[in-house]
Amino acid sequence: MKLSIINGHLIDPSNQINAKQNLYIDQGRIVSIGRQPEGFTSDHSINASNLVICPGLIDLSARLRERGQHNTASIASETKAAIKGGITTLCIAPDHDPIIDSPATVDLIEGQVTRAGQANVHTIGALTQGLQGELLSEMLALKQAGCLGLSNGPKTIKNTLILRRAMEYAATLDLTLFIKASDPWLQAQGCIHEGVVSSRLGLGGIPEAAETIAIARDLSLIEQTGVNAHFHSISSGKTINMIKDAQNRGLPITADVSPYHLHLTEHDIGNYDSQSHVIPPLRSTRDREQLQQAVKDGIITVISSHHRPLDNDAKLGPFAETEPGISGLESLLSLTLKLAQGEELPLQQAIACLTQNPAQVLGIDAGHLSLGAKADICIIDPKADSECQPENFISAGKNSPFDGWHFDYDVAYTLLNGQIAYQKG
Repeated sequence: MKLSIINGHLIDPSNQINAKQNLYIDQGRIVSIGRQPEGFTSDHSINASNLVICPGLIDLSARLRERGQHNTASIASETKAAIKGGITTLCIAPDHDPIIDSPATVDLIEGQVTRAGQANVHTIGALTQGLQGELLSEMLALKQAGCLGLSNGPKTIKNTLILRRAMEYAATLDLTLFIKASDPWLQAQGCIHEGVVSSRLGLGGIPEAAETIAIARDLSLIEQTGVNAHFHSISSGKTINMIKDAQNRGLPITADVSPYHLHLTEHDIGNYDSQSHVIPPLRSTRDREQLQQAVKDGIITVISSHHRPLDNDAKLGPFAETEPGISGLESLLSLTLKLAQGEELPLQQAIACLTQNPAQVLGIDAGHLSLGAKADICIIDPKADSECQPENFISAGKNSPFDGWHFDYDVAYTLLNGQIAYQKG
């Protein structure tokens, strides 16, 4: 299908475009920017007047199916939710069901993705067999099967020698290591940031040191092995200084943050609101401000949903016994651009955190709207005045603390391979 998108404001950070431009698409690829090609006749035209056009979003970390919750989320339901959220490419974390520690599992997931026919999905392979932190996975086989990186998911490799060997092996294969840093002993007894709120509520706290100690160990090993590393879901201001120092010393590291850590703090837990139960926990107001500044300064370059769809029962019961996690695919764009609305972050930089930058971390040809590029596109209504209603999420997970929040920015259209995959009704 030949498609034209006219009268829209194009923002493509990769090509440094921030201007009113038309886009012309043929056979799923961009054939012209600005001027209509000679002899081009559109089969369909989208009038994007007063709308923003940008590359389709790329999400570095999403869980599409929780272990043991076979009747809740699926690749089909969650990729459909991703498309509604403007996300055209996403990565499945290795703690999927089944765990992504073999080429057979990668093939199984690819088959399910093909049948779903929604977003582009990439796999992150398990760093150790079964994520148990004892035996290294078949890294070469996982790379050959299509995994773009390796991770041990939320589980810490306790044996430092095994972690070093894993980093060395990943470095020889030129595979990026995705790390969610946490000291398992300091985190074990906690469910909330250690501070005034944990004391008031009588809940076990997780100190900043649970993150900083783990980061310090990882940075030392990264420096020794030379492995490319990406830190997931940074939550602490002290961690930012450590990452900045390492980057200044030339270490090959990047980092992301979740949108909820950029908007919420420990105080949003209120009186045991389990919807705000996440790991790493929501931290202090100062931590939130430092995270926002780190994104603005380019220390943290990616904002990822860290989507975890849970059934209703998972959020019922005493706070400490509920499952941590937020359903975040459908609010990723709106929450990120809310920062631009509040001037905490320039709009073009905010979009780069969702498109160009995650593509660079993955090393894939995506996140841009160059001539000849695949037409994966998000069209945004900057005056949507929409309300977040988790009960209306397409995702099987309705678990979100943003119920009732108002957003100016929302997805109007999502195009996948040059076809309209979602249009807001």
